[in-house]
Amino acid sequence: MNEKPAFDAPLHVGQLNLPDQAEFRDMFEGIFARQFYTNHGPLEHAADQALAEHFGVRHAITVVNGTVALMLLLRAMELSGEVIVPAFTFPATVQSLVWAGLKPVFCDVDGDTQMLNAALVEAAITPATSAILGVHIWGRGCDPHGLAGVAKKQGLQLLFDAAHATACTFEGQRIGGFGRAEIFSFHATKILSGAEGGCITTNDDALAARLRTLRSFHASDEHASGILRLNAKLSEAQAAMILLGLRHLDRFIQENRQRYELYRQGLAGIDGLEFIDYAAGEQSNYQFAVVRITATKLGISRDELLDWLTARNVLARRYFHPGVHRTEPFASALSTELKVTDELCQVLLQLPTGQAITQDHVRDICALIRSAIT
Repeated sequence: MNEKPAFDAPLHVGQLNLPDQAEFRDMFEGIFARQFYTNHGPLEHAADQALAEHFGVRHAITVVNGTVALMLLLRAMELSGEVIVPAFTFPATVQSLVWAGLKPVFCDVDGDTQMLNAALVEAAITPATSAILGVHIWGRGCDPHGLAGVAKKQGLQLLFDAAHATACTFEGQRIGGFGRAEIFSFHATKILSGAEGGCITTNDDALAARLRTLRSFHASDEHASGILRLNAKLSEAQAAMILLGLRHLDRFIQENRQRYELYRQGLAGIDGLEFIDYAAGEQSNYQFAVVRITATKLGISRDELLDWLTARNVLARRYFHPGVHRTEPFASALSTELKVTDELCQVLLQLPTGQAITQDHVRDICALIRSAIT
Protein backbone atom coordinates (compact mmCIF):
# COMPACT_ATOMS: atom_id res chain seq x y z
CA MET A 1 0.00 0.00 0.00
CA ASN A 2 1.16 3.56 -0.77
CA GLU A 3 1.02 5.48 2.53
CA LYS A 4 1.67 8.89 0.93
CA PRO A 5 -1.18 11.30 1.81
CA ALA A 6 -3.63 11.76 -1.04
CA PHE A 7 -4.14 15.42 -0.10
CA ASP A 8 -1.54 18.04 0.85
CA ALA A 9 -3.77 19.52 3.57
CA PRO A 10 -6.06 17.54 5.88
CA LEU A 11 -9.73 17.33 4.90
CA HIS A 12 -11.90 17.73 8.01
CA VAL A 13 -15.53 16.85 8.66
CA GLY A 14 -16.38 20.39 9.84
CA GLN A 15 -18.47 22.84 7.85
CA LEU A 16 -16.52 26.12 8.12
CA ASN A 17 -19.03 28.08 6.05
CA LEU A 18 -17.31 31.46 6.16
CA PRO A 19 -19.12 34.67 5.17
CA ASP A 20 -18.23 36.78 2.16
CA GLN A 21 -15.19 38.88 3.10
CA ALA A 22 -16.64 42.15 1.82
CA GLU A 23 -19.89 41.63 3.73
CA PHE A 24 -17.93 40.61 6.80
CA ARG A 25 -15.80 43.75 6.62
CA ASP A 26 -18.85 46.01 6.23
CA MET A 27 -20.58 44.43 9.21
CA PHE A 28 -17.52 44.79 11.41
CA GLU A 29 -16.91 48.38 10.35
CA GLY A 30 -20.39 49.08 11.71
CA ILE A 31 -19.45 47.52 15.05
CA PHE A 32 -16.36 49.72 15.30
CA ALA A 33 -18.25 52.84 14.24
CA ARG A 34 -20.87 52.30 16.94
CA GLN A 35 -18.24 51.29 19.51
CA PHE A 36 -20.80 48.85 20.87
CA TYR A 37 -19.14 45.46 21.18
CA THR A 38 -21.19 43.56 23.76
CA ASN A 39 -23.89 43.91 26.47
CA HIS A 40 -26.87 43.37 24.16
CA GLY A 41 -26.07 45.54 21.18
CA PRO A 42 -28.17 46.10 18.07
CA LEU A 43 -26.77 43.11 16.19
CA GLU A 44 -27.59 40.74 19.06
CA HIS A 45 -31.17 42.04 19.08
CA ALA A 46 -31.32 41.65 15.29
CA ALA A 47 -30.01 38.07 15.56
CA ASP A 48 -32.62 37.20 18.20
CA GLN A 49 -35.39 38.50 15.94
CA ALA A 50 -34.03 36.93 12.74
CA LEU A 51 -33.58 33.54 14.39
CA ALA A 52 -37.06 33.57 15.91
CA GLU A 53 -38.43 34.23 12.43
CA HIS A 54 -36.25 31.52 10.91
CA PHE A 55 -37.27 28.87 13.44
CA GLY A 56 -40.92 29.93 13.43
CA VAL A 57 -41.12 30.61 17.18
CA ARG A 58 -41.99 33.54 19.39
CA HIS A 59 -38.58 33.72 21.04
CA ALA A 60 -34.96 33.00 20.18
CA ILE A 61 -32.50 33.83 22.94
CA THR A 62 -28.93 33.93 21.65
CA VAL A 63 -25.99 32.98 23.89
CA VAL A 64 -22.27 32.41 23.67
CA ASN A 65 -22.47 28.75 22.56
CA GLY A 66 -24.77 25.73 22.37
CA THR A 67 -23.49 24.05 25.54
CA VAL A 68 -24.18 27.14 27.61
CA ALA A 69 -27.58 27.39 25.92
CA LEU A 70 -28.47 23.96 27.29
CA MET A 71 -27.05 24.70 30.74
CA LEU A 72 -29.10 27.89 30.98
CA LEU A 73 -32.25 26.21 29.73
CA LEU A 74 -31.99 23.40 32.26
CA ARG A 75 -31.55 25.95 35.03
CA ALA A 76 -34.40 28.14 33.78
CA MET A 77 -36.77 25.14 33.66
CA GLU A 78 -36.03 24.53 37.38
CA LEU A 79 -35.59 20.80 36.92
CA SER A 80 -34.45 18.37 39.61
CA GLY A 81 -33.61 14.68 39.93
CA GLU A 82 -33.19 12.58 36.81
CA VAL A 83 -33.36 13.47 33.13
CA ILE A 84 -33.62 10.78 30.45
CA VAL A 85 -31.07 11.32 27.68
CA PRO A 86 -29.41 9.25 24.94
CA ALA A 87 -25.76 8.26 25.30
CA PHE A 88 -25.52 8.44 21.50
CA THR A 89 -24.81 12.16 21.44
CA PHE A 90 -22.01 14.70 21.81
CA PRO A 91 -20.65 14.67 25.40
CA ALA A 92 -21.73 18.28 26.00
CA THR A 93 -25.38 17.22 25.92
CA VAL A 94 -24.93 14.96 28.94
CA GLN A 95 -22.35 17.03 30.78
CA SER A 96 -24.71 20.03 30.67
CA LEU A 97 -27.08 18.00 32.84
CA VAL A 98 -24.34 17.45 35.41
CA TRP A 99 -23.42 21.15 35.38
CA ALA A 100 -27.09 21.90 36.12
CA GLY A 101 -27.06 19.55 39.12
CA LEU A 102 -29.13 16.86 37.42
CA LYS A 103 -28.60 13.11 37.06
CA PRO A 104 -28.48 11.82 33.47
CA VAL A 105 -30.26 8.51 32.96
CA PHE A 106 -29.11 6.91 29.73
CA CYS A 107 -31.67 5.44 27.38
CA ASP A 108 -30.83 3.30 24.38
CA VAL A 109 -31.80 4.52 20.92
CA ASP A 110 -33.70 3.06 17.99
CA GLY A 111 -31.38 1.31 15.55
CA ASP A 112 -33.09 2.74 12.48
CA THR A 113 -33.23 6.39 13.57
CA GLN A 114 -30.28 6.45 16.02
CA MET A 115 -32.53 8.48 18.36
CA LEU A 116 -34.85 8.12 21.32
CA ASN A 117 -38.43 7.08 20.75
CA ALA A 118 -41.50 7.08 22.98
CA ALA A 119 -41.44 3.36 23.83
CA LEU A 120 -37.78 3.35 24.84
CA VAL A 121 -38.15 6.46 26.97
CA GLU A 122 -41.30 5.31 28.74
CA ALA A 123 -39.52 2.14 29.88
CA ALA A 124 -36.73 4.24 31.43
CA ILE A 125 -38.93 6.51 33.56
CA THR A 126 -38.56 6.29 37.35
CA PRO A 127 -40.22 8.23 40.19
CA ALA A 128 -37.19 10.57 40.16
CA THR A 129 -37.54 11.48 36.46
CA SER A 130 -38.31 15.16 35.88
CA ALA A 131 -37.65 15.58 32.15
CA ILE A 132 -36.84 14.04 28.78
CA LEU A 133 -33.97 15.48 26.76
CA GLY A 134 -34.28 14.37 23.14
CA VAL A 135 -31.48 14.88 20.61
CA HIS A 136 -32.17 15.46 16.93
CA ILE A 137 -29.43 13.53 15.09
CA TRP A 138 -28.13 14.36 11.59
CA GLY A 139 -30.87 17.02 11.27
CA ARG A 140 -33.71 14.50 11.58
CA GLY A 141 -36.42 14.91 14.22
CA CYS A 142 -36.27 12.87 17.46
CA ASP A 143 -39.88 11.58 17.66
CA PRO A 144 -41.16 14.94 18.98
CA HIS A 145 -44.85 13.99 18.94
CA GLY A 146 -44.30 10.59 20.57
CA LEU A 147 -42.07 12.05 23.27
CA ALA A 148 -44.56 14.86 23.86
CA GLY A 149 -47.24 12.24 24.46
CA VAL A 150 -45.09 10.42 27.01
CA ALA A 151 -44.16 13.69 28.73
CA LYS A 152 -47.79 14.75 29.05
CA LYS A 153 -48.89 11.33 30.27
CA GLN A 154 -46.15 11.13 32.90
CA GLY A 155 -46.14 14.81 33.92
CA LEU A 156 -42.60 15.41 32.67
CA GLN A 157 -40.89 18.34 31.00
CA LEU A 158 -39.62 17.91 27.42
CA LEU A 159 -36.74 19.72 25.74
CA PHE A 160 -34.51 19.05 22.75
CA ASP A 161 -30.87 19.39 21.76
CA ALA A 162 -31.21 20.58 18.17
CA ALA A 163 -27.54 21.39 17.58
CA HIS A 164 -27.64 19.45 14.28
CA ALA A 165 -31.00 20.71 13.11
CA THR A 166 -30.85 24.31 11.89
CA ALA A 167 -33.22 24.71 8.91
CA CYS A 168 -34.59 21.16 9.23
CA THR A 169 -38.21 20.01 9.53
CA PHE A 170 -40.17 17.15 11.08
CA GLU A 171 -43.50 16.33 9.40
CA GLY A 172 -43.31 19.71 7.70
CA GLN A 173 -42.77 21.73 10.90
CA ARG A 174 -39.51 23.59 11.37
CA ILE A 175 -37.49 22.12 14.22
CA GLY A 176 -37.24 24.75 16.95
CA GLY A 177 -40.79 24.78 18.26
CA PHE A 178 -41.00 21.30 19.78
CA GLY A 179 -41.14 20.55 23.49
CA ARG A 180 -40.98 23.41 25.94
CA ALA A 181 -37.77 24.64 24.31
CA GLU A 182 -34.91 23.61 22.01
CA ILE A 183 -31.26 24.62 21.83
CA PHE A 184 -29.10 25.18 18.74
CA SER A 185 -25.37 25.45 18.19
CA PHE A 186 -23.71 28.00 15.92
CA HIS A 187 -20.22 26.59 16.38
CA ALA A 188 -17.76 27.11 13.53
CA THR A 189 -18.44 23.57 12.29
CA LYS A 190 -22.21 24.05 12.04
CA ILE A 191 -23.97 25.06 8.85
CA LEU A 192 -24.98 28.35 10.50
CA SER A 193 -21.91 29.67 12.26
CA GLY A 194 -21.23 32.47 14.69
CA ALA A 195 -17.64 31.18 14.97
CA GLU A 196 -19.05 30.32 18.40
CA GLY A 197 -22.64 30.82 19.43
CA GLY A 198 -25.94 29.22 20.22
CA CYS A 199 -29.56 29.97 20.99
CA ILE A 200 -32.62 28.71 22.80
CA THR A 201 -35.96 28.71 20.98
CA THR A 202 -39.32 28.63 22.73
CA ASN A 203 -42.93 29.72 22.52
CA ASP A 204 -43.12 30.05 26.32
CA ASP A 205 -43.12 33.78 27.13
CA ALA A 206 -42.30 33.37 30.83
CA LEU A 207 -39.44 30.95 30.11
CA ALA A 208 -38.01 33.33 27.49
CA ALA A 209 -38.06 36.24 29.93
CA ARG A 210 -36.28 34.15 32.54
CA LEU A 211 -33.64 33.04 30.03
CA ARG A 212 -32.93 36.65 29.03
CA THR A 213 -32.25 37.40 32.68
CA LEU A 214 -30.11 34.32 33.27
CA ARG A 215 -27.87 34.89 30.24
CA SER A 216 -26.42 38.17 31.51
CA PHE A 217 -25.47 40.29 34.51
CA HIS A 218 -26.75 43.29 32.59
CA ALA A 219 -29.37 45.33 34.45
CA SER A 220 -32.95 44.05 34.40
CA ASP A 221 -36.03 43.96 36.62
CA GLU A 222 -34.59 40.91 38.38
CA HIS A 223 -31.10 42.33 38.83
CA ALA A 224 -31.35 42.50 42.63
CA SER A 225 -33.47 39.39 43.14
CA GLY A 226 -30.59 37.05 43.95
CA ILE A 227 -31.22 34.87 40.90
CA LEU A 228 -28.16 32.85 39.83
CA ARG A 229 -26.89 34.18 36.52
CA LEU A 230 -24.22 33.43 33.94
CA ASN A 231 -22.24 35.75 31.66
CA ALA A 232 -23.49 34.03 28.52
CA LYS A 233 -24.55 36.90 26.28
CA LEU A 234 -23.70 36.94 22.58
CA SER A 235 -21.10 39.44 21.37
CA GLU A 236 -21.78 41.76 18.45
CA ALA A 237 -19.07 39.96 16.44
CA GLN A 238 -20.83 36.60 16.88
CA ALA A 239 -24.18 38.16 16.03
CA ALA A 240 -22.70 39.60 12.84
CA MET A 241 -21.48 36.16 11.77
CA ILE A 242 -24.90 34.62 12.45
CA LEU A 243 -26.76 37.32 10.51
CA LEU A 244 -24.41 36.91 7.54
CA GLY A 245 -24.83 33.14 7.72
CA LEU A 246 -28.61 33.45 7.65
CA ARG A 247 -28.28 35.62 4.56
CA HIS A 248 -26.56 32.78 2.69
CA LEU A 249 -28.04 29.75 4.46
CA ASP A 250 -29.99 28.50 1.43
CA ARG A 251 -26.80 28.48 -0.63
CA PHE A 252 -24.87 26.63 2.08
CA ILE A 253 -27.61 23.98 2.20
CA GLN A 254 -27.66 23.58 -1.57
CA GLU A 255 -23.88 23.15 -1.70
CA ASN A 256 -24.04 20.60 1.12
CA ARG A 257 -26.71 18.68 -0.75
CA GLN A 258 -24.59 18.61 -3.90
CA ARG A 259 -21.67 17.14 -1.94
CA TYR A 260 -23.95 14.62 -0.25
CA GLU A 261 -25.42 13.46 -3.55
CA LEU A 262 -21.92 13.14 -5.03
CA TYR A 263 -20.95 10.89 -2.12
CA ARG A 264 -24.02 8.75 -2.68
CA GLN A 265 -23.28 8.44 -6.39
CA GLY A 266 -19.57 7.79 -5.87
CA LEU A 267 -20.15 5.07 -3.28
CA ALA A 268 -23.28 3.50 -4.77
CA GLY A 269 -23.47 -0.26 -5.05
CA ILE A 270 -20.88 -1.06 -2.36
CA ASP A 271 -22.08 -4.00 -0.30
CA GLY A 272 -21.49 -3.26 3.37
CA LEU A 273 -21.50 0.54 3.08
CA GLU A 274 -24.89 2.14 3.73
CA PHE A 275 -25.71 5.85 3.95
CA ILE A 276 -27.65 7.20 6.91
CA ASP A 277 -30.17 8.97 4.73
CA TYR A 278 -32.29 12.04 5.31
CA ALA A 279 -36.04 11.79 5.86
CA ALA A 280 -38.02 11.81 2.62
CA GLY A 281 -40.21 14.86 2.16
CA GLU A 282 -38.50 16.91 4.86
CA GLN A 283 -36.23 19.92 4.62
CA SER A 284 -32.68 19.22 5.74
CA ASN A 285 -29.38 21.07 5.98
CA TYR A 286 -27.35 18.08 4.65
CA GLN A 287 -24.67 18.97 7.17
CA PHE A 288 -23.58 15.36 7.61
CA ALA A 289 -22.50 12.57 5.29
CA VAL A 290 -22.61 9.48 7.51
CA VAL A 291 -22.21 5.85 6.48
CA ARG A 292 -22.75 2.58 8.32
CA ILE A 293 -20.02 0.00 7.79
CA THR A 294 -20.78 -3.74 7.93
CA ALA A 295 -17.34 -5.31 8.13
CA THR A 296 -18.47 -8.84 7.24
CA LYS A 297 -19.77 -7.58 3.91
CA LEU A 298 -17.27 -4.80 3.17
CA GLY A 299 -14.20 -6.87 4.05
CA ILE A 300 -12.81 -4.09 6.23
CA SER A 301 -13.96 -2.68 9.57
CA ARG A 302 -15.00 0.89 10.23
CA ASP A 303 -11.84 1.57 12.19
CA GLU A 304 -9.61 -0.01 9.53
CA LEU A 305 -11.25 2.20 6.90
CA LEU A 306 -10.81 5.21 9.17
CA ASP A 307 -7.10 4.47 9.58
CA TRP A 308 -6.75 4.08 5.80
CA LEU A 309 -8.37 7.47 5.19
CA THR A 310 -6.52 9.23 8.00
CA ALA A 311 -3.16 8.12 6.60
CA ARG A 312 -4.15 9.90 3.39
CA ASN A 313 -5.22 13.16 5.11
CA VAL A 314 -8.94 12.40 5.00
CA LEU A 315 -9.90 13.01 8.63
CA ALA A 316 -13.22 11.22 8.81
CA ARG A 317 -14.67 10.74 12.31
CA ARG A 318 -16.33 8.04 14.40
CA TYR A 319 -19.63 9.46 15.63
CA PHE A 320 -20.24 9.29 18.61
CA HIS A 321 -17.50 6.86 19.62
CA PRO A 322 -17.31 5.43 22.24
CA GLY A 323 -20.68 6.72 23.48
CA VAL A 324 -20.99 9.04 26.46
CA HIS A 325 -21.92 6.11 28.71
CA ARG A 326 -18.47 4.62 28.07
CA THR A 327 -16.69 7.75 29.32
CA GLU A 328 -16.06 8.80 32.91
CA PRO A 329 -17.60 9.66 35.25
CA PHE A 330 -20.54 7.79 33.71
CA ALA A 331 -18.96 4.44 32.81
CA SER A 332 -18.22 3.48 36.42
CA ALA A 333 -21.83 3.99 37.43
CA LEU A 334 -23.45 2.47 34.32
CA SER A 335 -26.19 0.03 35.27
CA THR A 336 -28.08 -0.35 31.99
CA GLU A 337 -26.89 -2.13 28.87
CA LEU A 338 -27.16 0.02 25.72
CA LYS A 339 -26.76 -2.57 22.98
CA VAL A 340 -27.87 -0.44 20.04
CA THR A 341 -25.79 2.55 21.13
CA ASP A 342 -22.69 0.37 21.51
CA GLU A 343 -23.22 -1.14 18.06
CA LEU A 344 -23.73 2.24 16.39
CA CYS A 345 -20.54 3.59 17.96
CA GLN A 346 -18.60 0.77 16.25
CA VAL A 347 -20.00 1.10 12.73
CA LEU A 348 -20.80 4.74 11.87
CA LEU A 349 -18.35 6.97 10.01
CA GLN A 350 -18.76 10.65 9.13
CA LEU A 351 -17.14 11.81 5.90
CA PRO A 352 -15.75 15.32 5.27
CA THR A 353 -18.14 17.96 3.96
CA GLY A 354 -18.69 21.71 4.15
CA GLN A 355 -17.36 24.75 2.34
CA ALA A 356 -13.71 23.63 2.40
CA ILE A 357 -14.53 20.36 0.61
CA THR A 358 -14.81 20.71 -3.14
CA GLN A 359 -16.71 18.39 -5.44
CA ASP A 360 -13.36 17.10 -6.70
CA HIS A 361 -12.41 16.30 -3.10
CA VAL A 362 -15.58 14.25 -2.74
CA ARG A 363 -14.88 12.30 -5.93
CA ASP A 364 -11.31 11.61 -4.80
CA ILE A 365 -12.46 10.46 -1.35
CA CYS A 366 -14.92 8.07 -2.97
CA ALA A 367 -12.12 6.70 -5.14
CA LEU A 368 -9.93 6.23 -2.05
CA ILE A 369 -12.66 4.32 -0.24
CA ARG A 370 -13.14 2.05 -3.26
CA SER A 371 -9.40 1.41 -3.43
CA ALA A 372 -9.36 0.50 0.27
CA ILE A 373 -11.92 -2.29 -0.17
CA THR A 374 -10.68 -3.87 -3.38
